Amino acid sequence: MKQGAEANITIPVRGMTCAACQAHVQKALASVPGVRSASVNLLLHNATVVYDAACISPADLVEAVNDSGYESELPPPARSVAEEQRRHDEEELAEFRRLRLRAITALGCGAAAMATMPWHHAPWARAWLIALSLLVMAWAGRRFYTKAWAALRHGTADMNTLIALGTGAAFLYSLASPHEPYFESVIFIIAFVLTGNALEARARRQTSEALAALARLEPETARVLRRGAEEEIALAELHAGDLVVARPGERIAADGIVVEGSSSVDESMLTGEPLPVEKTPGSRVSGGTLNVEGRLVYRAAAVGGATELERILRLLRDAQASKAPIQRMADRVAAVFVPAVAAVAALSYLITGSFPAAVAVLIVACPCAMGLAVPAAVLAATGRAAQWGILFRNGEALERLARIDTVVFDKTGTLTEGRPEVREFRPATGIDAAEALRLAAAVEQASEHPLARAVVRRAAQALPPVSEFRAIPGRGAEGVAEARHVLIGRRDLPAGRGVELPAQEQRAAGETELWLAIDGRFAGVFLLSDTPRADAREAVAELRRMGLRVAMLTGDSQAAARAIAAQAGIDAVEAGVLPEGKLAYIEHLKQEGARVAMAGDGINDAPALAAAHAGIAMAAGADVASAASDITLVRSQLRLVPAALRLARRSVRVMRQNLFWAFIYNVIMIPVAAAGHLNPILAAAAMSLSSVSVVTNSLRLARLRLPEA
Repeated sequence: MKQGAEANITIPVRGMTCAACQAHVQKALASVPGVRSASVNLLLHNATVVYDAACISPADLVEAVNDSGYESELPPPARSVAEEQRRHDEEELAEFRRLRLRAITALGCGAAAMATMPWHHAPWARAWLIALSLLVMAWAGRRFYTKAWAALRHGTADMNTLIALGTGAAFLYSLASPHEPYFESVIFIIAFVLTGNALEARARRQTSEALAALARLEPETARVLRRGAEEEIALAELHAGDLVVARPGERIAADGIVVEGSSSVDESMLTGEPLPVEKTPGSRVSGGTLNVEGRLVYRAAAVGGATELERILRLLRDAQASKAPIQRMADRVAAVFVPAVAAVAALSYLITGSFPAAVAVLIVACPCAMGLAVPAAVLAATGRAAQWGILFRNGEALERLARIDTVVFDKTGTLTEGRPEVREFRPATGIDAAEALRLAAAVEQASEHPLARAVVRRAAQALPPVSEFRAIPGRGAEGVAEARHVLIGRRDLPAGRGVELPAQEQRAAGETELWLAIDGRFAGVFLLSDTPRADAREAVAELRRMGLRVAMLTGDSQAAARAIAAQAGIDAVEAGVLPEGKLAYIEHLKQEGARVAMAGDGINDAPALAAAHAGIAMAAGADVASAASDITLVRSQLRLVPAALRLARRSVRVMRQNLFWAFIYNVIMIPVAAAGHLNPILAAAAMSLSSVSVVTNSLRLARLRLPEA
């Protein structure tokens, strides 16, 4: 089979009501040739599929879902994640209102039926009960029968099958047996199940509130300057390069650069900083942030799905649509659950001869709770984490982080502010200091490293272009500026190229050196210093209180590393390590049996981030660091590291609680019902409450408060 590029798509799936539905759709997608993985989410009503684009197309995946008895369609290509979420919220609200109306109607009919039951032998009362039952079954509970029939046509069974079997059998039995009618049971079973569905839908909307709140930050329209006049257009019509106007009180529509005006912009949704940031011509602005005061005109640089807000939304959506490994057990049980329950109901009737017992078995069984147990916790936890500025890649990352026992930090830009400053530049004898600084900064302007940016800031002048630039991970950089070859980095970089260097002097603790060579000759040394983040010591102390080991890795000198580590309260330090050395350190810890989380921010850290059991990237770092990580900290606050660990541990605990109660509920209730000790109406109420309780328990995660470090 021809192998092509790996592609990823999230498609809507409508019609799922329980874990059995979820398992069936996932099996249908996984069986399509070319699909590498499929994850179906019952709560979000979607499926995320990784597939070989050379073998199949998205249309094939939609067809597979439709052929399995459920409904899907291709999402419009131009629709942003925010727009998708807004539409999803509208559909969820409409579904909740439909369920609520049907539940209230069914409960009213149930009350009328109960009031009529004392006269059920009278022809008028019997006719009235039949009419009420048919109304509830044909209108309020119609969804159960249509979905059960659709499942039957495709050779599957789900929760709707159990409800349709139970209520349908009770209705037919009541028609055939005028002396022992169960019309009121039929009505109340449907009423209680619908009530549970409505409560579940309401709670489900609360679990996804974080994603909805972020989506609401993206405006639906943008005000652009065209031919000297302002024109309001749909956000989808905005293009990179357009001049966009933001009036006071309006949200920025896209990422861009200010070209006119000055104002304060509230960026707390991205940075967590409560104070607005001053913006003047040349300043960067981000989509979704709030323009507080003046009028700004900015040139759109990133629009639609390319904005920082959309990136965050996509990460959050993908995380919430993913599955945690702990879900696999529930999926295996769900695949055989409904047929097993139907068999137990039939066996109960054959042994006890009790028709109500058989109906109770069918109704009390609850594959819904099993399907919701883990996704509800993942949804609530990742949503709450996003509100704190923590983005999990997926549910698996959440579960892995919960088992971590060792945290390893990079130094520069992670434990430290990442904004070192050049304290002093000492040129070599006979070297023009201004020229050497200009050439060094010219090369460093092409680098993303914080030390490189410090050199550029020190130059504070127009810099010549650089060619043949090459970053040397963990060591420095080189390039050609004004026809001169420039090499700058750790001492061993120019030394390894044969450059003769002076003896290394004793430096102050915490000081970093960058050695400069121009055209193969020593040209000077930069002395830089950095400071730990304000919350570094408290974050490390909190990790220790949680029983975790803490270590630090850096390519910096031993003296500089020890000084920063001492201020942060870290004893285990590995200094002077290259990227491969960081990777080797992580692998060594893993071989010793440690479960390691690595926190970093730069290209140097990417291999170690990818190798760790859980990689944590600081948002201010390079994109490659975020790409290699499992968790991204949108806000540059170290206290978010212990917060993420606590949330992950609490989340896995809630997942286990949910699964335990979902399983134990069925283990206890099905035998009780089979023995004839449970009224079918109470069975319906109990089944509905089990699903609601799972979602409600998960909602505790959405209300967790960020602990102060």
